[in-house]
Parts: sequence; structure tokens; C-alpha cells
Amino acid sequence: MIDIQERLTAFAMLGATWVMWLLIILSIIGVAIIFERIYYFFASRDDVRALQEDLRLLLAKNDIAGVRERLSQSKSFQARIVYSGVEVVGDGAEAVEERLAGEAAVARTQMERNLGFLGTVGNNAPFVGLLGTVIGVIKAFHVLDESAGKVTSGLMTEVGEALVATAIGILVALPAVAFFNYFQRLIRYRLTWADALGRDLLAYLKGGERTEAE
Repeated sequence: MIDIQERLTAFAMLGATWVMWLLIILSIIGVAIIFERIYYFFASRDDVRALQEDLRLLLAKNDIAGVRERLSQSKSFQARIVYSGVEVVGDGAEAVEERLAGEAAVARTQMERNLGFLGTVGNNAPFVGLLGTVIGVIKAFHVLDESAGKVTSGLMTEVGEALVATAIGILVALPAVAFFNYFQRLIRYRLTWADALGRDLLAYLKGGERTEAE
């Protein structure tokens, strides 16, 4: 038990500086992910409402070739998902529905790439900062003990490091959480529109199947 306590004390004597550097590194990686995702989503944006109107007009004319061409012109995930369904139109509505579901799952995975790291940093950076604070306080008490209870500049430095560690942890977490939530909302928005476009295609196919049955 004493050996463990001594080891923990020796670990605390390293100070909170390494914790702050760890938080800074995590922050840099997080910012890089944020900018990469912003560019990724910006490059794949499109006017989906206009796309929906065009697809409905083409489907009303039974112009599947036109639907393929219009979807191929769009850079959006929504268009790519629906295009995968159009490829198996000849196999019936059930096959199209399965293809849409599969492509939507793949698209979600691609859009969520690296967001797990961002969410982890957002949730845990304050705790890492708190660890730095605890370490700093332990070291400050050690310095206080060595100075026989006198307040020295070294003691104030250790206390300052301890407080800064928590502040840095919170500052790292705030943008990570904010952008993680924003990207998740954006993904849900895009997948909702993809579902709406896919349902238009399924409605067209099921309507055609009913007509043939009659």
C-alpha cells in the first residue's frame, strides 16, 4: 500500500504540464477533424428540394434514364443513395428498398468518420483537465510541505498550473461538443432527405406494380 502511494506521489511530482500539452494536442487533432468534416460536407452539398422536384417530374414521365442522369449530376449523398436504388429498378420495389437501406448505412458511416474521436474529446477533455488540476494540487501541497508552510513563488506556480489545466480542458471540450452535435444534426438532415427521395422512387415503382396488376 505504501509502495503504491509513493508511486502515485512520484507521478504527481511530474506536474500538470504534460496534461496541458496532451489537451493541446487533442485540441489540434480535433480542430483538424472539424475543418476536414466542414470541407467534406460543403463539397457534397446540393439543393435537395430542387433535386426532388426534378426527380418527381422525371418519374411522372416514366423517364428512368433521365432520373439516372439527373442523379449523376449531383454531388450529394442523397443523390448517391437514390442512384443505388435506381440501378436495381428492374428487380422491383423490394430490391430497391433493400439497396436504398444498404447505401444509406454506408453513407452514414462515411459522414460519421472521425466524429467518434471528436465526441470522445468533447466528453472527456474536462476530466483530463481535472486530472491535471488534481496533480497540480498534490504537487502544490508537496511544495508547501517542503517550504514549512510558507507561501512561495513555486507554490503559486503549481496552483496556477492546476487551475489552468481545468480551464484548458473546458476550452478544448466546448468546440468539440458543439461541432459534434452540429455534424450529427447535419447527417440526420441529409439522411432524412435521402429517405424522402427514396420513398418517391418506391412510390413510383409500387404505383406501377399496382397498375400492371389491374
